[in-house]
This record gives sequence, C-alpha cells and structure tokens, in this order.
Amino acid sequence: MINLIINERSSSGNGKLVGQKVREILEEKNVEYNAYVTESVGHATRITKDLCEQNEGEVTIVVVGGDGTINEVVNGITDFDKVRLGIIPTGSGNDFARGMGLLKGTTSEHLERILKSEGDFRIDLGKVTYGEEKKTKLFAISSGVGMDALVCKKVATSNLKKTLNKFHLGKFTYIIITVQSLFTMKCADSKCRFEGKDDEKYKKLVFLAAMNFYAEGGGVPMAPKATATDGKLSICSCFGVSKLGAFIRLPLLMMKKHENLKCFNVFDTENGEIILSKPMALHTDGEYLEDVKRVKYESIRGILRFIM
Repeated sequence: MINLIINERSSSGNGKLVGQKVREILEEKNVEYNAYVTESVGHATRITKDLCEQNEGEVTIVVVGGDGTINEVVNGITDFDKVRLGIIPTGSGNDFARGMGLLKGTTSEHLERILKSEGDFRIDLGKVTYGEEKKTKLFAISSGVGMDALVCKKVATSNLKKTLNKFHLGKFTYIIITVQSLFTMKCADSKCRFEGKDDEKYKKLVFLAAMNFYAEGGGVPMAPKATATDGKLSICSCFGVSKLGAFIRLPLLMMKKHENLKCFNVFDTENGEIILSKPMALHTDGEYLEDVKRVKYESIRGILRFIM
C-alpha cells in the first residue's frame, strides 16, 4: 500500500497536476494506494502521525511536494524503523531532491523508481533544539540562524515567489530577497561550541547554517562537500564582514569558491551550540520558526529509510 501525501499548492499548483498524474499511473498499474491532500501548514505532519499510529506494519509514504512538505512528513514520523519515504519533487526549491540526485526525471520515471525499489537507503537527519522552552524539530536539508533564516521568513510572505513560480523561476526568489536582506538585517556576535573544537567567537555573524545536504534556498551551495550519510552536519558560517563585503562575496558562494575566504568557516561536526548576543531568525528546511538567542544542533545518523 502506497500512501500519497500531496501538496497541490506546491510550485503554484504544479503539485495538483503531478498528483493527478501519479494517481492515474497507479490506477493503470493496479497499485493499491491512499491519497491525502494537504490543506494547511502542518497538515502533512498530522497525516503522517495518523498513518504511523493506525498501521502496525510497514508504512510507505510518497510525498508529492517540495522541501516544506518533506519536512512536515519527517516531523510526523513516530516510528522511523517502519516508515519508508519516497518523493516525487514538485517544489520550487527542491533541495532535498537535489541532494539525493533526483532533480531530473518525469513524473512517470520518479514513480517507476519507487515502484521498482526493492529496498531503502538510510540517510541522516538533523535535530535543532531552540527557545526558552527548548523546543525540538528535525530537518532533512538544513537549519540556520541569521540571514538565510531571515530570507525564509520574508519568502513565506512574499508575492514574488508566487509570481516567479508561474514562470518556473521560483528559486530566484531566494537570491533576490537574499540581496535585499543583506543590506537591511542586523548582525549579532556569537559564541559557538562544536564537538571536537575549542569555543569560537564570531563577531558580526551574518549567518550560520547547519547543512545535512550541500545546498539550501533553491540550490545555494553552502557546504559543497556535505553528505547526508556521514553522521555529521556541515556548518557554514559568515561573519566579521561588512554588508557590502558580504554582497561582493555572494557570487563566490554561489560558485562554491567561498570555503577559503577569511569571513567564512566551513567544517563538519556531530553536534554544536550557538549563543547569540541578540535574537536572530531561525529556520528549518526553509520554514521560519522564531527569533532565538540560543540554538543546539545534532546529527542523527541513518535514521530515515529513503526509497532509492
């Protein structure tokens, strides 16, 4: 039994068309399935929790949607040992699919890959603990404080993304808003403690991203060597540079030539903690959570069964 979780609003309605196509193919092949269409933020999490609770045996979930829907599903899994997750990417960013090498392919090809799969592939997830209440949330792609989270906060309420999605240019929303945010955001000083490293202080922190995959924000390669199978997160931080200086260096980041610049620090770690002098925006997988002053990160090795 395949359980489809479909975000029909992903990529300005493309998710609805792809969802219909998937159902047609499954019916043609006489494959048993249930289809659940998300209706609001957080709905995919509730659907996933219900599926875990209602089924004693193995549960196969296929997401027809983007990174946000995948994140909701991951955070709804209550028993990772019995859930197998597959994706048919329809989002505008699709950084999860990009990290797994699944950007290319038609709907039919993606579905055929899932149907023919005889096993699954174990990948890591990240976990963030934040806020005075020490809330926790899992992430599949990345989580960060500072500029990248501020961009996520602005993208969520921007009409620009909807407009560009109509022309299949949604990923450029992040680039445009990133440039605008660079010149308006307020930086913070930070103290960082990472496994295996001495405490470090970053003055004028622009952003710090904990990467499970190599790219976020529609393909921005924060940590070019990051992999979701090593039990570690790749930390990418930018600090101690003027806003104009950060803007000038942005093209080098896009070209994966930022790792040796003095204002960047890129390294791998299993866990870490960031303490900020003032609140900064926090995101997980492109979803703004809240402004925080303290964040803890950890990698959870091989917890997710992914259908390859």
